[in-house]
Amino acid sequence: MDVPQSSTLVMALQRSASHYSDNEFARYADGDGWKSVRYGEFAERVERLGTGFVKTGLEPGDRIALLSENRLEWALTDYAAMSAGLILVPIHAVLPPDQIAYILRDSEARAIVVSTLAYARKVEAACRAVSAPIRTICIEPKATEVIEDAQLLQRMELDAADAENAHKEFLARRTAVQSDDVMTLIYTSGTTGNPKGVMLTHRNFVSNVQSGLQIFDVSEQDVLLTFIPLSHVFERTGAHYLPMFAGATIAYSRGIRRLGTELQEVGPTFMTAPPRFYENLHDRILKDVNSGSWAKRRLFDWATVQGLERSRRVQKGGAAGIALRAKYAIADRFVFRRLRARVGGRLRFFVSGGAPLAISTAEFFHGAGILILEGYGMTEASPIIAANCEAAFRFGTVGRGVPGVEVRIADDGEILTRGPHVMKGYYKLEEETRRTISDDGWLYTGDLGELDEDGFLRITGRKKNLFKLSSGEYVAPEPIENALKASIYIQESVVFGESQRLAGALIVPSFAALEAFANDNGIPCEPHSTLVQNPLVQQLYRKELDRLTAPFAEQEKIRVFLLLDREFTIEAGELTPTEKVKRSPVLETYAEQIASLYVRGDSGTTSGG
Repeated sequence: MDVPQSSTLVMALQRSASHYSDNEFARYADGDGWKSVRYGEFAERVERLGTGFVKTGLEPGDRIALLSENRLEWALTDYAAMSAGLILVPIHAVLPPDQIAYILRDSEARAIVVSTLAYARKVEAACRAVSAPIRTICIEPKATEVIEDAQLLQRMELDAADAENAHKEFLARRTAVQSDDVMTLIYTSGTTGNPKGVMLTHRNFVSNVQSGLQIFDVSEQDVLLTFIPLSHVFERTGAHYLPMFAGATIAYSRGIRRLGTELQEVGPTFMTAPPRFYENLHDRILKDVNSGSWAKRRLFDWATVQGLERSRRVQKGGAAGIALRAKYAIADRFVFRRLRARVGGRLRFFVSGGAPLAISTAEFFHGAGILILEGYGMTEASPIIAANCEAAFRFGTVGRGVPGVEVRIADDGEILTRGPHVMKGYYKLEEETRRTISDDGWLYTGDLGELDEDGFLRITGRKKNLFKLSSGEYVAPEPIENALKASIYIQESVVFGESQRLAGALIVPSFAALEAFANDNGIPCEPHSTLVQNPLVQQLYRKELDRLTAPFAEQEKIRVFLLLDREFTIEAGELTPTEKVKRSPVLETYAEQIASLYVRGDSGTTSGG
């Protein structure tokens, strides 16, 4: 497509509002149905709300925080803030009050927008820990039950319609916005230490969106369903700014619990999601199949084989022969067509990011006619560095560097990137910024990787996660963990072994597949604490670990393991808000059980959760 040219997101919205004025900008649930707002109407509401922000006394450069689920008001707040020259500070809704207080204090926020009564209570607790006064602006009226002087976002928008002087000031500020102005502070997940505020500019986002539109065929005919929190930069760029540039429609999900129904109702044509979404979808499909008849299971298994064969031929650039085409047509009619209907029936492609996607998962869905395009990025790169696309994809890689972005591998294997997507720096952390961005503009990602002969990037680990065995040999845990996720029985793993003679792993089972195995072998599925200790289950995982680590070097093979009886959770501090495993806290939690493995020298048992 012809990529729209705008130097700021403010200009981009004005352009889209003019060019696509009567097109549907957003769709949102209201009761049992869906309502929509047009591009022209949305831009008018942004102008009124931006005027409201000016009227409250917020000055250019002031920070305004936002704590809300994905909804139309999230977008209104974002665009109104940037148009008024403010700097938005999005906060992950799952963070506890003390971490919210840290972000409010560090960013020196003067105001915060919250959505619900529950979030208002959380913010009230956080604000008490911040010495400077913070104005609270609420989306839903019930929040005023907690915060007496709260201003409703809707009332602010209405009052702004009559504020002539504030409106003139708003228009002047909107015109004055420059491409190198900081428009947001995004605080990193903080897997270690306090999170850092990443300063991203209009230029950062605009360049990244324009790069994305050169490789992803998105137009005003497309509909995107967004459910990853917009406080995550991956979703904000890919499912918030990019569709706006293209004149596409954004549908706001009410959350993961309603996503299955919403996929049917909305029928998205493309969508972004983390690997866990695809893994869970795969698990649910397997669970449904395993609960069916013997004939249904046999048909599914046969269809999966045909789909996998077709996928691998396509990946190699070949074509299916007559026999395979005939078999695949049958598989598609009786199996795959129904699977595609589960994601709305119109989907052209998914985009996966935030964590590695197992090749087995990508190939399963590709075989079913659902293409998942894996990409790579980081908050400091706003975020896209590399991505597969419909015209050029290679499973097991994160694609080529996107247009306008330089990618190279340093002598020690670290991935470096340079271009207009690289952040301005860390807020109030000049020394940390100098350590992360070289004098000639290269961003040190902290990830290890390699480029193949065709320029496709493969991630091989994190520099800080390398550990040394007692033999002196180094082990990179991520490639092993990614390999283990190829098993239908493994949802997550954490490889360990610092200063030990052998490498080991914590294993989170894929309980849908494990329960199917248990049913076939007459093993009680409940409780999970007993299930994972069953000798047949232990033997199953021992064989899976041996099979999947066979290609690795001897020191990288998993010799001991601990089979867990529950999944990692955000609430337990084991996952970041973007569902990345927090390696250090997890290993600390299970330190005693891990130590006992090396004392016994056996394969281990469950932790007991």
